Amino acid sequence: MPGLGEVTDRWMGKIASIEDRMNNSTFGRVFRLDGSGHPKTVRGASFFREIRAGLTTFATMAYIVAVNAAVLADSGGTCVCPVQNSHGCPNNPVYDACVQDLKRDLITSTAAVAGLASIAFGFLTNLPVALGPGMGLNAYFTYQVVGWHGTGKVPYRIALTAIFVEGFIFVFLALTGMRQWLVRMIPATIKTACGVGIGLFLTEIGLSYSAGIGAITGGFSTPLTIAGCPAEFLDGNGECTSHIMQSPSMWIGIFIGGIFVAFLMAFKVKSAIVIGIAIVSIMSWPRNTTFTYFPYTDAGNERFEFFKQVVAFHPIKSVLGAQQWDLSGTSGAQFALALITFLYVDIIDCTATLYSMAKFCGVVREDGDFPRSTIAYCTDAIMISIGSLFGCSPITAFIESGAGIAEGGRTGLTAISTGVCFLICLFFAPILASVPPWATGSTLVLVGCLMIRQVININWQYIGDAIPSFVTLAFMPFSYSVAYGLIAGMMVYVCLNTMIWVVVRLTNGRVTPSNWHEKEVYDWGLGTRDVPRWVRYLRNKMLPSRYHSDHKDGVELVDNDSALNAAADSSSRGNSGEEHKDVHVMQVQDRDQPQPQPHLRTQPQPQPQFPPRIQSRSNVRMNMYNLPSLD
Repeated sequence: MPGLGEVTDRWMGKIASIEDRMNNSTFGRVFRLDGSGHPKTVRGASFFREIRAGLTTFATMAYIVAVNAAVLADSGGTCVCPVQNSHGCPNNPVYDACVQDLKRDLITSTAAVAGLASIAFGFLTNLPVALGPGMGLNAYFTYQVVGWHGTGKVPYRIALTAIFVEGFIFVFLALTGMRQWLVRMIPATIKTACGVGIGLFLTEIGLSYSAGIGAITGGFSTPLTIAGCPAEFLDGNGECTSHIMQSPSMWIGIFIGGIFVAFLMAFKVKSAIVIGIAIVSIMSWPRNTTFTYFPYTDAGNERFEFFKQVVAFHPIKSVLGAQQWDLSGTSGAQFALALITFLYVDIIDCTATLYSMAKFCGVVREDGDFPRSTIAYCTDAIMISIGSLFGCSPITAFIESGAGIAEGGRTGLTAISTGVCFLICLFFAPILASVPPWATGSTLVLVGCLMIRQVININWQYIGDAIPSFVTLAFMPFSYSVAYGLIAGMMVYVCLNTMIWVVVRLTNGRVTPSNWHEKEVYDWGLGTRDVPRWVRYLRNKMLPSRYHSDHKDGVELVDNDSALNAAADSSSRGNSGEEHKDVHVMQVQDRDQPQPQPHLRTQPQPQPQFPPRIQSRSNVRMNMYNLPSLD
C-alpha cells in the first residue's frame, strides 16, 4: 500500500509532465511560455501558473457580476415609468419589477462582455490583463450622465449610442498613434504615481463595504470613518451606529483572507490567494452563522434564492442592442453631451489603467511603450462598442488584474483563463456570483501593497515633480477615479512648472528653484521618435529635407547645471575604476551666453570621438551612456 507522500509525489510528477508538454507544444509557443522555444519567451511563464493566475484575477473580479448589474440597474435602463411626471418613479411596483428584470439582464451582460473582452484581449495582446465594465465608469454612467432612474440629462439609450461611437473614435486614435502619444506625453514621475495611486485605490476598495471587508465607510462629518459593524447597524448615511469593528465577517476576511494568505505568500505557496478566497467563501455560505452571506433579510433571501439555483442561465431581454439612432430634435444635443463627457473621462481612465497594468507586469520598454500596444488599445476600444450593444457602461482594463500578476501571471493565457471563468459564470452565476466581498477585500489590500512599492521611483528631489505626483496618487482613491486623479496631477504639473519656467526664463537662468538640477527631463512627447508614424510620413513628404534629422543623438536637458553635474558625476565614476569606458559629452553654446567647457579627465587621455553637432534651440544637449532611463 503506497503511502500518502508517494501518491502525492506521483500525482505531482504527472502534473509537471503535463505542464512540460503544454509548455513545449505549439500552444505554449503561441503564448511564449517558458520552454516553448519562442525567441521572445516569457521567463517564468508556465501553463498551470497562468491558469492559476487567471483564477485569481477572476476571484477578485467576480464581484462585478452582481455589483455592476446593481449599479447600472439604478439608471432605470429601458424601463418606462407608467406614472407621468414622476421623478424617478419611486415605490411603483410595475417599475420596480421592470428594474428587477433589468438587473438580471445586466448580470448576463456583464459576465458575457467581461468573458469575451478578456479572451480577445489575452489572445491578441498576450498580456495578463482582464477587461470588464469599469466600476468607476459605471457609477459615472449611472449617477452623473443618465441619473438615478433616468433623472439625468441624457436618456439611457442615447448614452449607449454615445458609448458605441466613442469606441470607434478610440480605435481611430489608437491606429493613428494618438493614444500611445498620450501615454508618452505624461511625465515619467506622473506615470509612476498613477501605479501607486491605483494601488491605494485598490486598498480603499478592499476596505470598503461594497467590494471589501467593510473596515471603512463614508462619514457625515468626515470624508471617511471607521466602520467594521454588521450591516444591520448601518444608518441611512452608511455609518455605523454601534458595534464598530465587531463584524465577524470583517475579522474572518482579515485573518483568513489577509493574514493567512500573506503567511502562505511568505513561503511562496502556489495559489495562496485562491486558497484564501475559497476558504472564506465556503465558510460564509451556511445561513445559520453570524458571518453568513445569506442573512435572513430581503437582500439575503434574494441572494440565497439565486444561490440555490446552482446552474441557471437568464437570457438578455431588454438591453441587447438598445441604442437609439434617431438623433433628431433634442436627442442630437443629448448625444453630443454624452459623447464629449465620456470621451474626456474614458480616454484618460482606460489608457492610464491599461498602461499601469502593463508596467506592473514588467513589459513597458524604455521608450514608455509596450509590445502590441496598438493592438491592445484597439481591442480595448472595440470592446467598448461591443459592451454598449450589451447595455453596459464603457469597458476598461481592470486594476484587479494586479492580483493575477502578483500570483505569477505573465501572458495572455491569464486573461483568457479569467474570460473563460466569466463565460462559465453565465451558467454557474449563482455559485460564482456568491463570493462575498470580505473574501476578496484583503486580497485587494495585498495587491495594493505590491503596487505601492514603486513609490520610491517617483522623483521626490524636485518639488515641481514631487507635488504633482503626490496629488495624482492621493486624488485617485479620494475621488474614486483614475481619470480624475491623473487630470488633477497633470493640472498641477503644468501650472507649477510653467510658473517656474517663466521665472527662470525672465531672469536668464540667474534665479532657479532649489534642486533645479534634479528636475526630470520632459519634452511633451514630441521628439522625433515619439510622434506617430503617419505624422513622420507627412513631415517627410511635405517639408524640405533640410528640416529632417536622421537620428536623435542627444537627450534634451533642462539647464546647464544639470549637464555639468552629470558630466562631473560621470567623470568621477570614470576615475574610480572605469577608465576604459568611453564617455562622450557634447556641449552646444547657448545663444545668450557662452558656457564653460567641463574637463572630464584629470590625466591625459586620447581625444574622444564627438558625435555630430545638433542644431540647438537655446538648450544644452548631451549624449552619455550612463544617463538614467526616464521610464
